[in-house]
Amino acid sequence: MTLEMELPGPDVPEGPGDDSGGSGEGERRGRRARRRPRWFVITVSVVLGLLAVAVLTPLTVAWRVWYQARQDERPRSDAIIVLGAAQYNGVPSPTLQWRLQHALNLYRDGVAPVIVTVGGKQPGDNYTEADSGKRWLVDRGGVPADRVVSVPVGADTLESMKAVGAEYRRRGWRTGVIVTDPWHGLRSKRMASDNGIEAASSPTRSGPSVQTRDTQFHYIVRETGGYLSYVLFGKSVAVPSETIVTTPGQ
Repeated sequence: MTLEMELPGPDVPEGPGDDSGGSGEGERRGRRARRRPRWFVITVSVVLGLLAVAVLTPLTVAWRVWYQARQDERPRSDAIIVLGAAQYNGVPSPTLQWRLQHALNLYRDGVAPVIVTVGGKQPGDNYTEADSGKRWLVDRGGVPADRVVSVPVGADTLESMKAVGAEYRRRGWRTGVIVTDPWHGLRSKRMASDNGIEAASSPTRSGPSVQTRDTQFHYIVRETGGYLSYVLFGKSVAVPSETIVTTPGQ
């Protein structure tokens, strides 16, 4: 009888398809080691999301300010609302006079049967912005006195809109066309809406806020901040710088 014995052969390296999993398991362990912790991924995602909101929200509002400034909305309404600006002892400042003239043009075009003038007075003043505006419309514009309603309240837009809203409710009015500077249109419409007025905006095209690209950029930035301040905190910003004048020629 012949006995055959199987002698061990030389060692053969394991191929990539070998089931032993030596090198494959090592690669998987390496990938797991390189994977970010879950808390890290969540934290980064939240931070990036907040940064996106912080950047995109002001940019969106700035675009809306810019877009609204270029609209001239003049639907048939219950009244034309002229927002106040500085006056000099009863004489409207150039800024206020431009607004009054624009409101007068709208009135003559039949946009509304009544003009509402708005605005209080600074400490030491003898006249309010609203009464100075009414006098100009009646004496210079020829508007019948009973067609001009003076609301002599407010040191800023929010106070004025609250007072106008109360006057609207008292008279049973609903709609209005706001006359102010172009960049102020979006914020004033929002405040009017929050006080029960269905408002449109027909801005004046004269004044410091539309003179150069630099001034336009300044007012867009300012109104973006003002709008966000109102929407987020319910606060109004300071009176525009071109209205803070006490004597003509300054």
